[in-house]
Amino acid sequence: MEQDKNHHKILLNRGTLHEFDKEIKKIGQAALTRINADPANADSGLAQLVLTLVELIRKLIEKQAIQRVEGGSLTEEEIERLGETLMRLEMKMEELKKTFNLTDNDLNINLGPLGNLL
Repeated sequence: MEQDKNHHKILLNRGTLHEFDKEIKKIGQAALTRINADPANADSGLAQLVLTLVELIRKLIEKQAIQRVEGGSLTEEEIERLGETLMRLEMKMEELKKTFNLTDNDLNINLGPLGNLL
């Protein structure tokens, strides 16, 4: 009986029709932005996954670097070197995206209820 009650919860009115429509559109968009795992183009799908992870790590490193600069724990030389390194990483990511014909949007995977990855 308890399982039957839970089964019907989805039918309860939790919002307006407009809110429901927005959620349906989000789900549809998420399906379009998932990684393409088609065997015919496995190389491209793997490149997309790897570059997505690299971009996520790069952005995390960039945020940490900004915190360290703002915290005053770096010398001027370290700040200069860090800035140059981050700039080179960004340029390399742009080069790799062009090589694999990917855009920023391709790397921004939708995680459903959690939102976009990047």
